[in-house]
Amino acid sequence: MKKILVPVDGSESSERALKTAIELAAALKAKLSFLYVANVNQLAVNSCLSAELLESVNKAGEAVLSHAEGSVPDGLETERLLETGSPASAIIDVAEDIGADFIVMGSRGLGLVKGVLLGSVSQYVVENASCAVMVVK
Repeated sequence: MKKILVPVDGSESSERALKTAIELAAALKAKLSFLYVANVNQLAVNSCLSAELLESVNKAGEAVLSHAEGSVPDGLETERLLETGSPASAIIDVAEDIGADFIVMGSRGLGLVKGVLLGSVSQYVVENASCAVMVVK
């Protein structure tokens, strides 16, 4: 296992997944790829997002990604990925694009306004990912 994808949103479940992923990466000397997906599809009103709203969503994502990276001990390689769209599809697409060997994610995320990962997202990822998936409760 060389690359672990960790979708993050700042929820408690996501934090537990982050901790588990860091422990695995340290033991396996794997790279951690942190992914924040801004679920702008659900935020869009009349299919039109204002620049201010999009900027706000991106800032929130950057803050979550910064926290994730700040949790990693020295010596582990990381990367930050920020996507917009449907979280379930984005996680699957990113995992394939980066060649992830493993996905570690929380079972439930924050609500519509504050986060991106929902129980149905983790279920979709488990069923559709081409790599192994660990769902942390």
